[in-house]
Amino acid sequence: MDLLKNFDKVQDPSKLSATSHFTNDLGLDSLDTVEVVMAIEEEFSIEIPDKEADAIHSVNQAIDYIMSQPDAH
Repeated sequence: MDLLKNFDKVQDPSKLSATSHFTNDLGLDSLDTVEVVMAIEEEFSIEIPDKEADAIHSVNQAIDYIMSQPDAH
């Protein structure tokens, strides 16, 4: 969540929680969401395939994906 707290396009960081939806709660558009996914890839040294990245729309989904990756660190 720290990654999103520091993401300059999050309109209202006070709305950031584990259940926050990227678009509905944080005001991110589709390009912003792609940037978030890329930042996750860089932060955790993983590669998220496009098909799986398209399914990540919330903080919980991002956390679940990261936790499911044995190589994430």
